[in-house]
Amino acid sequence: MNEPPRQPFTLAVFTKNRVNPAYDAARLAVDRVAAEAGARTVHYVPAMPDHVGEQKALVAEALASRPDAVLFNPTDDVALEEDVARISAAGLPVAVFINRMNVPVLTFVGSDDVRVGETIARALFQGLGGTGKVVALDGTPGARTARDRTEGLRRALAESPGIELVGSRIGYLQEIPARKAMGELLHGHPQIDGVWTANDVMAFGALSALQEAGRTATVVGINGLPAAIGYIERGIMLASVDFSAFNIAAIATQAVLRHLAGQPVPSEIMVPAELIDRSNCHRWKVPFAQRPIPNWADFVR
Repeated sequence: MNEPPRQPFTLAVFTKNRVNPAYDAARLAVDRVAAEAGARTVHYVPAMPDHVGEQKALVAEALASRPDAVLFNPTDDVALEEDVARISAAGLPVAVFINRMNVPVLTFVGSDDVRVGETIARALFQGLGGTGKVVALDGTPGARTARDRTEGLRRALAESPGIELVGSRIGYLQEIPARKAMGELLHGHPQIDGVWTANDVMAFGALSALQEAGRTATVVGINGLPAAIGYIERGIMLASVDFSAFNIAAIATQAVLRHLAGQPVPSEIMVPAELIDRSNCHRWKVPFAQRPIPNWADFVR
C-alpha cells in the first residue's frame, strides 16, 4: 500500500510589529523561501507594536494549530523565554532570529549587534572629523539587538576623546517615538552635531524632528532600508549598516526547512553586516521583492 503524500510543512512565523519596514522584508523573505520549498507560512504579529502580552497570546494560538516549525523574533528576549521553551517542549524546532535569546532552540540567526553599533558610531565620528557633540536614540530596552548596539556605541565613545555624548533617549525602534525623543533632545541641547540611532526608522524620526526645529545634524542609522539608501545617496543621512532582516529571515527559514528534511543545522549562524555610505549605497538600491534569496552555503560552511 502506498503511503499518503506528506502535506506541505507549515511554518509559524513570529515578528514584532508591522510598523518597521525591516520586518516587512523579513516576512517577505520567509514567504519566498517557504514557497520555493512548497511550504506554507502563518504569520503572528502583535496588533500593538512590540507588545509582549500579545505575542505571548499568539504563542498559545500557534501551539494550538500545531505547525511543523517556528521562526521566532521576540518582542522581549527575556520575557518570552518561557514561551519559547513551551514551543520547544511541544517538540517543535525553533529558529530564533534577529534578537538572540538565552533559551535552548534549534538555531539562532542574526548579526553581531555590538559590532554593528560600534561600526555605525565610528562612521558618525569620522564624518564629524573626530570632534563634536552627539546624541543617541536607543532602542527598546527589551530588545537584545538594541542593548548590544548601544554597547557598541559605548565602545566607540571610549576610544573617541573628541566626541561628547551630551544626551540620549529611548526611541523604541519606531519612527514616531523617535521623533518625539529627538525633539526633547533638541530642546535641551543647543548644539548637536551628530545623531546616532539604533535603527533606520529612528533615524527618519530624528530627521523629521531636526527639520521641524529648523536645525541640522549628521544622522546615521542601522538596517539599510530602501528609504535610508535614498537619504544616503542624497546626502541627507551619512550612513547605515546592512543589518539585513531579509537575509537573516531567509537563512532562518532555510535552517528549519533543512532540519525538517533531516539535514544538519548549526546552533548559530551569523550574517555579516556591512557599512553603507555614499561610496557603495548603489548596491542596495534593488527592492526587496527583487533581491535574490541568500545562498545557504555562503553563510554556513
